[in-house]
This record gives sequence, structure tokens and C-alpha cells, in this order.
Amino acid sequence: MAYKPIRFMQKPLLKALALLLLVWIVCTCVTPYTPELKGYESLLVVEGVITDEPVPCEVKLSRSIQNEDLVPEKITDATVYVSDEAGAKTYLVNHGNGSYLTDPSEFRGIIGKTYTLHIITADGKEYISDPAVMLPVPEIENIYYEKDAEVSSDQSEIQEGLRIYIDTGPGSEIDQYLRWEYEETWKFRLPDYTRYNYIHDSVILPIPDPTEYCWKEAKSSLVSTGYMANGDDQIEKAPVCFIASDKSDRLTLQYSILIKQYSLSKEAYDFWNNLKQVNESGGTIFDKQPYPVISNITNINDPAEKVLGYFQVSASKQERKYITASELDELKLPSFKYSCKRYQVSPDDYPPPFGLPPMTWDQLYEMFMSTGGLTFVEPIYDENKALVDLVFTETICSDCELTGSAEKPDWWIDLI
Repeated sequence: MAYKPIRFMQKPLLKALALLLLVWIVCTCVTPYTPELKGYESLLVVEGVITDEPVPCEVKLSRSIQNEDLVPEKITDATVYVSDEAGAKTYLVNHGNGSYLTDPSEFRGIIGKTYTLHIITADGKEYISDPAVMLPVPEIENIYYEKDAEVSSDQSEIQEGLRIYIDTGPGSEIDQYLRWEYEETWKFRLPDYTRYNYIHDSVILPIPDPTEYCWKEAKSSLVSTGYMANGDDQIEKAPVCFIASDKSDRLTLQYSILIKQYSLSKEAYDFWNNLKQVNESGGTIFDKQPYPVISNITNINDPAEKVLGYFQVSASKQERKYITASELDELKLPSFKYSCKRYQVSPDDYPPPFGLPPMTWDQLYEMFMSTGGLTFVEPIYDENKALVDLVFTETICSDCELTGSAEKPDWWIDLI
């Protein structure tokens, strides 16, 4: 097996494209000062992929930005369609915010067919991609994990955690190029969920069905690629992602990862690897110069116009893996700790100034709830059922909707 080492794209596509644009604009002389950029040109940015999955295919259109802290301008008034080698056209529906989608009931990519992207902007400019054939993709044979460690993004510490790998199935009789991305979903328990509703000091009612468990979702910002030469049996132990176990609540209860494997043409493979070269340069124009930008999209009437992005046509396979916290016990990974402040208080903790009546339970409740960012959790009673304390916590520690969702995904299978 001749498998080239996999490297990762550390930033989203748009940031990498913006850095490429920066390199185009700035002169290549290395001088020790921060340059002032002149003659900035806003370019069309295209992110699009056609697959054989029974889901909408999306093309995103925007304009490049000079400062990555700004919000990219979305192109919301274009006409977008895909044609095949027989001339059949499929128009994408404008869903706003620069997103154009196919209807999966009317269009689904077919392996072996060739597709071309067409974009017509409101000012009459017409862009076209190179024709791209949908190549076959091997199966995902296995998803597994091992304990591992890596340096944090700020280089300040070594983080221990879980590395997730995949093995592919056998390839075809040609060189094959692959790309992987993933979607994460995990179940977690609120550290201090709300269990009572405070009405007044003599009416504090338990919540019949309190929300204790929640789910979060995240999509990969890392994109990894792999190469399988003609004659290779398969790709083995391709790293897909790393989870620092003590940096998030991903592994506290149950975790799921959906890995998607895409076929690539040699040209698309080079495009993604060129972007990785940019990200590995360290992010400044004084680092090593990246490879030239490769784009398969051009302006029909002005071929010299620079366009950022790539239209990708890929067959796809996907597999899901569940991991429970109990399965990880033997790895002895560092555990995640919530940093939630809990306040257990009574009116006696706030004695009034001389001559004023003591604070009531209702006033105490109002005082804490009016501060913002706090939520009432529960009352504390003594053995005689007399109220002795009210408990409050930070809202982010008791409300699912601030960081995730209380609604379990339809496909989720509870293993614990």
C-alpha cells in the first residue's frame, strides 16, 4: 500500500482563500514592516459540491473580504444551475444568504456522469466550471479510536484525548483520491438543571418533567485528504479528528460521529492540498509562499478574472460511530469539568441596614433573578420541611438551548 501521509486543513475554506488572495495582492518582497494593502479586489468565492447522496446539494456564493474579521458579502441574486454531458439542466433554488440548493427529489448525482456548474450574477457576468466526472468511492470499512495527544492550537500545552481513525474498503483499478469530513453529535447532562419553579415563598413547585439531558452538534472545520495508488488494497488508519477529552463535554456521556468519504479528481485533490499548504504556512505573507491557486471556475467573457473556490463532483459513502463514556474508562483520559458557579443563599445572608425590615424570600429571589445570567434551580429544606436556602446557578449551566438542544435527534440511539 502506497499511502501518502494525511495532513489537515486547520481553518475554514474562506479564511484560507482570503489568505491566498492576500498573497496575490501583496508584492513578494520580504521587508520587515506591516504593508498597507492597496488596490484590493473583491472576488467571487464559490463553494459547491455535487454528490450522489439523496440530500440537497449546495452551492454557496459570496465575495472575498479584505479583513477576515468582517462578514463576507453573500450573493443572493444569482442564477445557478448544473448541466450534464447530455445538456440536461438542473436549476438550484435560492434559499437566501448566498445558499443555492438542488431538490433531491429531482436531482441526484450519478457515478460516471459529467457535471458543469453555471453561475449568472445580477450584473450579467456568467461563470462556468470545468466539466467534472463523478468518480466511484470505496466503502468505509471501519471507524475506531485510540488514546492520543497533540499540541494545543496556541502551542501552550499537550492535550490528551481521543483520535478517531477510519479504514477504507478496497479501491478500484485506478489511482483514487479521497476527502473526509464529519459531523459530531453528543449527549450531555446539564450540570445543574432547573428542577423547581418559584412562585412565592410558600409555593415552590417541582417541574414535572425537568430537562436534564441535551444534545449538541458540530460540523468539521478540518478537512483531510488521502491517496490510494493503483493496486493498493485500501487506506488504513486514516486520522479523521482529535478530541481533547478535558476541553469539551463531548465524551461525558455518549458521542456520535458521522464520517463522510468523498471521491476526488486529481485536480480537486490538488486544490485541497494547496489550501492546506497555505494554512501550514503560519498565516502570514512572510512565511513560505503557497502553491498557486487552482480554481476550475472562470468568467466566460473575462477568463483573466480571478475566482476563488472549486466546484467539486464526488460520490460519497458515510458511516456513523457511537462512543459511550463507559467504553473509554480503560483509557484513563482526563475528564471534563464544568465551571459552573452555584449560589445557595437565604435572607440571613443579606442583613438589612439598621432600622429596615429583613429581606423576604421573594425579595431574595427577585434580587438574584434580576442580575441577569442566573437561573433558579431548587429550594433547600431542613428536616422539618422549613425553607432554609434557595439555589441559583448560571443560566448556561441549566438551560439546554443556550449551548445545544433539548430535542433528541430522530436518528439517535441511546446506548446508556
